[in-house]
Amino acid sequence: MEVIGLVVGVFLLVLTLWDVFQTVVVPRPSPGTFRIARYLVRGSWQIVRTLLKGRAPSTRDRFFGLFGPAVAILLLGTWLAALVLGYGLVLYGIRDQLSPMPQSFGTTVYFAASSVLTLGYGDIVATGALARLIVIVAAATGLGIVALVVTFLFSIYGSYQTRELEVIRLQATAGAPPSAVALLEAFARLDLRDRLPAFFVVWQRWAAEVLDSHVAYPVLTYFRSSHDNLSWIGALGTVLDASCLVLTTVRGVPRGDAELMRRVGSHLVEDISNLGFRAGDTEPLAREAFDLAYARLGTVGYDLEPADDAWPRFEAARSQYVDRLDTMANYWEVASTSWLGEVEELRSVVHLAEAVAARSRTPTIDG
Repeated sequence: MEVIGLVVGVFLLVLTLWDVFQTVVVPRPSPGTFRIARYLVRGSWQIVRTLLKGRAPSTRDRFFGLFGPAVAILLLGTWLAALVLGYGLVLYGIRDQLSPMPQSFGTTVYFAASSVLTLGYGDIVATGALARLIVIVAAATGLGIVALVVTFLFSIYGSYQTRELEVIRLQATAGAPPSAVALLEAFARLDLRDRLPAFFVVWQRWAAEVLDSHVAYPVLTYFRSSHDNLSWIGALGTVLDASCLVLTTVRGVPRGDAELMRRVGSHLVEDISNLGFRAGDTEPLAREAFDLAYARLGTVGYDLEPADDAWPRFEAARSQYVDRLDTMANYWEVASTSWLGEVEELRSVVHLAEAVAARSRTPTIDG
């Protein structure tokens, strides 16, 4: 039994240290089969989603917002617990080299915990050469993992703040939840249409930074925005739809930076979805939604391509990312999955604009 425990302990230690190396140290995706972090994070997310099913949206969003930070701490606790158990199994196999010799496995685990956490009470002492070596290695790995995870937390919070800065700024133009139509309307009403290319350049850089950080540290994808009705998924979908509208529907706006944004953004969506963050089915965009968006853009003064020509081109450009993005939004349950804009909201604004226009054409008594 001691030999079996020794082998299991060594295996658990190797598995834990390899998982820490792949999760924290390696700055790229590591799709290994035996990964503690992967099963822990994704399993915990499925449990939380199941427990919160049917709850009020505000309650769900509040708990979802706690998940990312909580699971980062859970990873540290799990790695330390795995190390303690692994070293406990190894030391139990050579417990005759400990003084006094532990009479139970629980006592050996207690000694392993005091070694990993460098407490060193001295009530149990390693006397054999192999036991002393294991205790020293246990203390070194315990300190090393804590240091690595602290560095890891600083890194992911820095990447989180960089990501959220542009997401929050987007709210000023695209609203909350954001929509591509509201974004383009704001640029037209504020007479900033010539600034659209520069806007897409900023979001190209944002997409590249998010791609680099979130593929390297997938736990970042679970960190939700600190503001209601905002998410990095929604922001990405909004800007991608806006770039597709510029490419296929809107005249008079330079299209080069919009095309580059669509390419970089589609690359981001593809790489993140390839990590397995997908759930649910997608719904195709209705022609009515496009026609309503088309009418709103025309109302604010954009020069537009003919609708029947623009619609198939818009669908084709959007198809590069929309299915993957929608399934990612379903997986993380973001506030809205309609990047162009909700149909009812689009319809109400169009009807209001038509009513105002009709009223302005109605002759008054003085007229």
